[in-house]
Amino acid sequence: MQHNQEEEDDELYEHHRIVVDKGQGLMRLDHYLKHHIPNATRTKLQNAIEVDAVKVNDKTAKSSYKVKPFDVVTLSLPHPPRQNDILPENIPLQIVYEDAELLIINKPAGMVVHPAHGNWSGTLINALLYYFENLPTAKNGEARPGLVHRIDKDTSGLIVIAKTDYAMAHLARQFFDHSIERTYWALVWGEPKQEAGTITGHVGRSARDRRIMDVFADGSQGKHAVTHYQTLQSFRYVSLVQCNLETGRTHQIRAHFRHVGHPLFSDATYGGDKILRGTTSGSYRAFVENCFALMPRQALHAKSLGFVHPRTKEWLQFDSELPADFRAVLDKWEMYQVQK
Repeated sequence: MQHNQEEEDDELYEHHRIVVDKGQGLMRLDHYLKHHIPNATRTKLQNAIEVDAVKVNDKTAKSSYKVKPFDVVTLSLPHPPRQNDILPENIPLQIVYEDAELLIINKPAGMVVHPAHGNWSGTLINALLYYFENLPTAKNGEARPGLVHRIDKDTSGLIVIAKTDYAMAHLARQFFDHSIERTYWALVWGEPKQEAGTITGHVGRSARDRRIMDVFADGSQGKHAVTHYQTLQSFRYVSLVQCNLETGRTHQIRAHFRHVGHPLFSDATYGGDKILRGTTSGSYRAFVENCFALMPRQALHAKSLGFVHPRTKEWLQFDSELPADFRAVLDKWEMYQVQK
């Protein structure tokens, strides 16, 4: 099975690591980087420094810091270094909002966000490159897609794209500080004991299977992860829950709910594509298999997104409808409950 990393990860990826030459005279950090990173503008570098994406000897530093021999300077960004050239592709986009700084997209399930091994085409970034090329601002090279966060291939819902370096730096900082409000709706197996609660536990890659994430309670491995949830509707065998992410780790919601015994409905990666509550025979089995066929993906939707606008500093809030497959499965569970 092709692994598509989920995306809700706020980690930064190191793009440049420079060890300052022993003969280097004192020089401002932004000037030094301008000389050592090809095609980087001073504005872009100052934005990166402002949001702590640049470190000297593993510590944040100001633009005015004077680099000296043997300093180790690193520049990290919220997306992996580009592995090859990504081509623009004419793929329709559902645009929820757009202004000079940013774009909000409602991503369908099945679309990979960022090109990676095995998925170099058909991704959201391929679609955005085509869209941005055809914007009036593209002529002066201003607008280009900046990926601030990601959601998994088979998760539907809202994603914010930065159009300028300033917006990219500002939004990346909000994700890093966990000040962005992100709400997901998930259909999970069973009924959580408490209607509302918090799941904590470090999330990290499984030693048994690199495609999935495990939860490490003692924090010896993985990264600190916190998911707040509230049950919106219970259907006895499954429940619709709202999740608010305090952190954004890869597969966080999926791994956390499996960890507490409530895997996401139809989530093949985490064991939710089997009947985990109720009988496994007769008309109930046929009913559940019909639901799996209607939504052959994890029942997870990025429902809402709220953040401070990079330029106006106003709070922006966006909400999205459940996609047709998710809505159809919920309707079936409601009907099933009424008939019982």
